[in-house]
Amino acid sequence: MCLRPAPASTGVVFKRIDVPRGQQKVPARYDFVADSRLGTTLVNDAGVEVATVEHLMAALVGSGIDNVLIELDSSEVPVMDGSAAPFVFLIECAGTVELNAPRRFLRILKEVRIEDGEKFALLTPGNGFSVELEIEFPSAAIEYQKYQFDFSPAAFKAEISRARTFGFLKDVETLRTSGRALGGSLENAVVIDGGDVLNKGGLRYADEFVRHKILDAIGDLYLAGGPLIGRFIGSRSGHTLNYGLLRNLFNTPDAWVYEPALDIEQRTLPRATQGQSAEQAVSVELA
Repeated sequence: MCLRPAPASTGVVFKRIDVPRGQQKVPARYDFVADSRLGTTLVNDAGVEVATVEHLMAALVGSGIDNVLIELDSSEVPVMDGSAAPFVFLIECAGTVELNAPRRFLRILKEVRIEDGEKFALLTPGNGFSVELEIEFPSAAIEYQKYQFDFSPAAFKAEISRARTFGFLKDVETLRTSGRALGGSLENAVVIDGGDVLNKGGLRYADEFVRHKILDAIGDLYLAGGPLIGRFIGSRSGHTLNYGLLRNLFNTPDAWVYEPALDIEQRTLPRATQGQSAEQAVSVELA
């Protein structure tokens, strides 16, 4: 995967370089979501898909990236260690440049909600962007967890970015039989067996599970097409509910508005190296 600079108003766009020209680009927007069962999968009109985009999308939010072209030679974003931290690190290594164009924020004007039994997710007006989420699993390793997160780039890096995806050992064989989670291991996920965490070194945060769910929500919500100004509140919310909430939001025209920032700073990837213009800057290579 390679992240390349993009001009203002491009947004986040995936490009599958392993498929024919004219079919390669897949915009990172809620209306291109095709599957949200185990992760967020985008599909363009030609049927070309990009899977597991949420961790990278969260890293882009945390790094203030509005415009980027993401080249891939396969159908899935590299899982790395199951968190957003490796992406944040590589973006920091490349650096960013500011464009002479206003950032476009999506401001929430009134509450929008979605429910599925005991599960729910909602967006409501607020100052800045914040996430409040609770989860509960019938496992002694997780049980009930709740976390309130007020977004800033520094807080995202410190509190959220290192939280890894997680799963249960008992589900691995079922998933692999159905052709999923084939690359899953202790290197890229927290694996739980009963009440035990199997990973050497244990957890990165005592409440890593709910923090990762917040990471997922931040990444999913960036499919709105810009950073949010408002509050996200969820109970047992996952990708499907997050995506459904965005659909409800955009089906309620008086619940949101796009507006520019007060300054004219907008960021893209990456920083120009010596002797290069911003448009020619070196890209971020992800192994």
